[in-house]
Amino acid sequence: MKKLKISPLGDRVVLKAAEVEETTASGIILTGNSQEKPQYSEVVAVGPGKVDENGKKIPMSVKVGQKVIYSQYSGTDVTLGEEKFTIVSQENILAVVE
Repeated sequence: MKKLKISPLGDRVVLKAAEVEETTASGIILTGNSQEKPQYSEVVAVGPGKVDENGKKIPMSVKVGQKVIYSQYSGTDVTLGEEKFTIVSQENILAVVE
């Protein structure tokens, strides 16, 4: 089967879903319903950037491979094959983790 590639448009960023801890620090195992959506992800694709009302291109602030923190309820979840991604606007990315 051909591997699908996501190419975001505008100022969109594709994030690779982070693995969620299934066991708490105290040893409690969480079911799928109790796990929150991760806010820490890796950038896997970046759009070309946004164009302002004057036609000037606004460059992207994030790059592929960076780890980022984004707004909890932002973005669109997408599943391609067995991989899960979240597509967010760059403005929903709160910080780059170094």
